[in-house]
Amino acid sequence: MIEDSLPLSRFTVLDLTRVRSGPTAVRQLADWGADVIKIEPPESVDPAIGMGGARHGPDFQNIQRNKRAITLNLKEPEGLALFKRLAAKADVVVENYRPDVKGRLGIDYESLKAINPRIVYASISGFGQDGPYSQRPGFDQIAQGMGGLMSITGLPGQGPVRVGIPIADLTAGMYCAIGILVALLERESSGEGRWVQTSLLQAQIAMLDFQAARWLIKREVPPQAGNNHPTSIPTGVFHTSDGHINVATTGDTMWRRLCKALDAEELAVNSDYATADLRLKHRDTLNAKLDEYFSKRSSAAWIDRLNDAGVPCGPIYKIDEMFADEQVKHLKMAQPVEHPILGNMNVVAQAVTMSGAVRHRYMPAPERGQHTDDVLSELGLEGGEIADLRKRNIV
Repeated sequence: MIEDSLPLSRFTVLDLTRVRSGPTAVRQLADWGADVIKIEPPESVDPAIGMGGARHGPDFQNIQRNKRAITLNLKEPEGLALFKRLAAKADVVVENYRPDVKGRLGIDYESLKAINPRIVYASISGFGQDGPYSQRPGFDQIAQGMGGLMSITGLPGQGPVRVGIPIADLTAGMYCAIGILVALLERESSGEGRWVQTSLLQAQIAMLDFQAARWLIKREVPPQAGNNHPTSIPTGVFHTSDGHINVATTGDTMWRRLCKALDAEELAVNSDYATADLRLKHRDTLNAKLDEYFSKRSSAAWIDRLNDAGVPCGPIYKIDEMFADEQVKHLKMAQPVEHPILGNMNVVAQAVTMSGAVRHRYMPAPERGQHTDDVLSELGLEGGEIADLRKRNIV
């Protein structure tokens, strides 16, 4: 069971999610102590690995941690009845089926609200619960393209480029988790649950942020800018004597600091670079001149020098190098887990810490149906009843 001292330990969450967006939402709750019950079909009913990758693979283990797991055949009346008994006592249900599936199964919001008015029901879809695209299958890369992100990612003229992580899935999950927490807070005053909805497309558009606002407010269509910041110059990747570094300068004060650190008096007094607008206009020429300066020293030397000068900068790591960094180690972004089959391993840590809260003991992702007997016993079922349900492929 989840530790009682964690902030969300009083909440029970029924997890019907698959792949990434839904599990990302649920992971936020599980990491903070919610009693998450992951519900999957019995292996005798669905022997496939399923969407989300191999159970003992790194992806599944990282995203499905801190949960209990049961098997339940929702297509059978007895399985559905057991689910509704769980839902009657639960606080949250999270699903990311296509919008019509939950209605066919009889586990939609209205059906569960009828037996538990306090239930917070959260849905993630590809394109929304209604509208002309609502029944289309959703996928992260499709949302990246339709959400405008691929048009502004990559080098100028390169053509559309996807981001290196499933950003639409991940942000949809994060927005969903925020919505669930808001609904739980609102329930404290109203006494009623809510249906929380988001989609990959909505999340991707919202995450465009200022790039979307450039069109909405000024009718600017942002182009690809590669490693350059779209509007703040010079910000980007620069060559050093032994590699590359990131440098970020915004505004005249930071520009003057950079020139001083580089011993680049000629750039500081060059009229082509006197203002932010002029630096943007002459970006390519300016970047080429900056590369000449940066190429004179190593990445480590420049990072020390620029940080001392108060100019934001940093190395560009591969993943293994990132986890070896002293600040990353200090932040404990790799958290140990002891898996009964896989042994000792690390998962990616929760990104939020909280004063006064006990840091969570990370638990491995459960095996399919690992906690079926425990959860059904908590519902009041006897061992013989559970064995009979298992024999008939209900659990």
